Amino acid sequence: MRKKIVAGNWKMNNDLQEGLQLTSEIVHMVKDEVNDEVTVILATPFVHLSGVSRLLDGATNIFLGAQNCNEHVSGAYTGEVSAAMLKSVQAEYVILGHSERREYFNETNELLTKKVNTALAHGLKPIFCCGESLEIRENDTHFDFVCQQLTESLFHLNEEEITGIVIAYEPIWAIGTGKTATAGQAQEMHEVLRNHLAGKFGREIAEGLSILYGGSAKPANAGELFAGKDVDGGLIGGASLKSRDFVDIVKSFQ
Repeated sequence: MRKKIVAGNWKMNNDLQEGLQLTSEIVHMVKDEVNDEVTVILATPFVHLSGVSRLLDGATNIFLGAQNCNEHVSGAYTGEVSAAMLKSVQAEYVILGHSERREYFNETNELLTKKVNTALAHGLKPIFCCGESLEIRENDTHFDFVCQQLTESLFHLNEEEITGIVIAYEPIWAIGTGKTATAGQAQEMHEVLRNHLAGKFGREIAEGLSILYGGSAKPANAGELFAGKDVDGGLIGGASLKSRDFVDIVKSFQ
């Protein structure tokens, strides 16, 4: 059975006190309203990690995630954060290759290969993001483009290593725009990605990998999106900043 996962990506939002308040609200709501069959991840800004980690202590199905890490183990990289640093504050997941980092910080598939390797070597579970722009979709090359992202950054891994990866498909044209892929479009891409993974790692392994949808999911559409047989949850942006909305998305599985 694949993990059902809802991950909140706070991006560059909330000061520390706001982040701790949001975490506290989510922890209490999840404890009261959500069964342990759903894995919840809070991917916070770096400065929040230690404080949020303490609030998650004892929670059985809420885990800490970071939004990025450096590809190097350590060294003279001012302003960067290493995988070991993340692990030292009990982070278990790290988002890699988000479309915003690909676009604004010029992260390439080659660089993300290194980041994936470093994260795995330090016991972190990468949430590897992939997705296409509106132009690529309209050119009808979106399947090839997104599969190529997986090929270039993940297909060097062995069968054991790939099982430590969570895939997040994010149609770039649906992030922060209010647009959302239809449930059919989401399922279609997720099925293509799972088949692509199966071609490399085998059907059994591919069927065990969680593939999340990330693109303006909200309480009103999460249930329909998550009903796709290859859609195993969501990477949630804006809606993760409101505790009630986020937990209602988590509850879409119940």
